[in-house]
Amino acid sequence: MSNYKAKKSNLEALLSKNSMNLEGLEKTTHIPLEQLNGYMSKKVMNLSAAMSISKELNCQIEDLYDWELEEKI
Repeated sequence: MSNYKAKKSNLEALLSKNSMNLEGLEKTTHIPLEQLNGYMSKKVMNLSAAMSISKELNCQIEDLYDWELEEKI
């Protein structure tokens, strides 16, 4: 079985691609700016936040991060 681990957030690039900033994303998703800033660095989004953000940024949930495959032996 394979497990995936979120590595680097792609939020900054996705915001830029959609001509949006964090304040705009805060308004449309109602996710606090402090929390969004956390997602830009090391904090991993919960599924509900990831769904809301991906819908606003016209992407898939898996596009929000670079992923690392962790294989279980």
